[in-house]
Amino acid sequence: MSTPPTYVNGHGLLTGKKVLVTAAAGTGIGFQAAKRAIEEGAQVVISDKHERRCGESAAELGVVGIPCDVTVEDDVQALVKGAAEALGGIDIFINNAGLGGEVPIVEMTDDQWSLVLDVTLNGTFRCMRAEMKYLYANGGGVIVNNASVLGCAAIEAAPHDVRINAVAPSLAMHPFLAKATTEETLAELTKREAFGRAAEPWEVANVMMFLASDYSSYMTGEIVSVSSQRA
Repeated sequence: MSTPPTYVNGHGLLTGKKVLVTAAAGTGIGFQAAKRAIEEGAQVVISDKHERRCGESAAELGVVGIPCDVTVEDDVQALVKGAAEALGGIDIFINNAGLGGEVPIVEMTDDQWSLVLDVTLNGTFRCMRAEMKYLYANGGGVIVNNASVLGCAAIEAAPHDVRINAVAPSLAMHPFLAKATTEETLAELTKREAFGRAAEPWEVANVMMFLASDYSSYMTGEIVSVSSQRA
């Protein structure tokens, strides 16, 4: 079964919700998450480190785009404030910012590794810290992370009616991944998938929409594997 599935139409899962998606420029999971949120009835603001790409994606989606570098605390604070003003409040945060290694580990410098950690781990922490403070003060909400979640955060947030979950994709194919990975490596990874293909980014975004919606109201602190890998 290597043929991609038929695109799933929206079902109003996020009707009336206000959503902020980070790292949503381009054609990857973040962009698809923003697109799916709109199709599910939400008002959306996107952000991305790359100002030009952020503007282009925002124009394509018909939403507000706010440039943000998640390694800079002031940027993160300005993003939450700006998105809340643009939307008139925020119900759902989708944290997608991450950076994979673009060189083999044996060739990676300390500075390159530090940047991976600062974007993927520390960046998620900075976003969650700002988002949790915002949601605590505004009566609750939802945070969905892409593969990075702080284990104790969901328990800390639960009394404030804030749910925090994450998705963990195995292999989702998009141009950014193709540029950073050899064809041989991608072919080997694809062989491990039971469906004989990589996931479409929108398939990962679909699971994010479930976690963001009221259908997952009794889930928090969970990491949902979006994968067809053989054991």
